[in-house]
Amino acid sequence: MSELLAFQDAFVAALGGDVDALSAWCAKDSSPVGLAVYRNTIAKGCVDALAENFPTVRALTSEEWFSGAALLFSRESPPSHAALQDYGADFPSWLTSFPPAAELPYLAGVAHLDRLWLEALFAAEAPHLEATALSGLSPETLASARLWPHPSLRFAAFDAGLPGLWLAARAGDEALELSEAPQAVMLVRRSGVVATRLMQDGEAEFLRAVRDGETLGQAAQRAAKTQPDAPLEILFAALIASGVFSGLDLEPHA
Repeated sequence: MSELLAFQDAFVAALGGDVDALSAWCAKDSSPVGLAVYRNTIAKGCVDALAENFPTVRALTSEEWFSGAALLFSRESPPSHAALQDYGADFPSWLTSFPPAAELPYLAGVAHLDRLWLEALFAAEAPHLEATALSGLSPETLASARLWPHPSLRFAAFDAGLPGLWLAARAGDEALELSEAPQAVMLVRRSGVVATRLMQDGEAEFLRAVRDGETLGQAAQRAAKTQPDAPLEILFAALIASGVFSGLDLEPHA
């Protein structure tokens, strides 16, 4: 290992608390006290990044609460690379075992939705399947076709109305209420903007089937079984209009 690489590794270790790691580069009987400046700068950067990446969690807690939690998380899970725009992948799961969050049992789910929004924003670019691509296809051809989910598509279902609470909090509503009814939410980026909306049960099951690689016909059957009164044609048209698919595979599969 080169001297530069050795120093860089030792410097990172020292920032993590192992000050003796830099002893080979320090004068005798001296201590690298200046590291505190770097640690404080990195810590503030992590807290600021988490505040930007999890705005709904921050909105539902106090500034002091969030900053304290973010600082503790950053110490346990420091960034793995310099870019912090997507920092905090483990923050939702970390909140599930964070004792002060026990009084806010919905907070980890809110963090999960904030994370899905961020993933949708930074997902790969891809075209959106338009309804015109389906014109002229026979019902049999459509039923055996497979849809490609758009790279930015994210969706999640919950046993309670957490998605509605999350959407209201992000919109800045002051009257927040957690419904007991199950809810599902969909996120997809189009023209650089992440769109979000609540979904019907049939829509959510249809998307699960598409994600599982099933045909359009099989996905429709699963949606109908989950929500017998679902207007499937309207449901499918709404998904197309939302831009949740990037293509259509007409090739037969064994």
